[in-house]
Amino acid sequence: MTRRRGRGSTPDGRRSRRRLAAGFVLLVGLSGGTMALQGDASVPTIGLMTAIGLVAGGALLWYLRWIASSGSR
Repeated sequence: MTRRRGRGSTPDGRRSRRRLAAGFVLLVGLSGGTMALQGDASVPTIGLMTAIGLVAGGALLWYLRWIASSGSR
């Protein structure tokens, strides 16, 4: 009898999920920086908005994972 592994439990699956999560957070962060750039903001403001976007992307990712894990119970 063989054991079936859960979704994403292989090393390749975990690595892929980690890369997807990092890409998601990076996309949200760069979106904040791009919006500041289009609004003719100064360079420090663009950096600040990118950092805030990265934090917001991380929080959004945590929230989405929390919802997904509570829905599967």
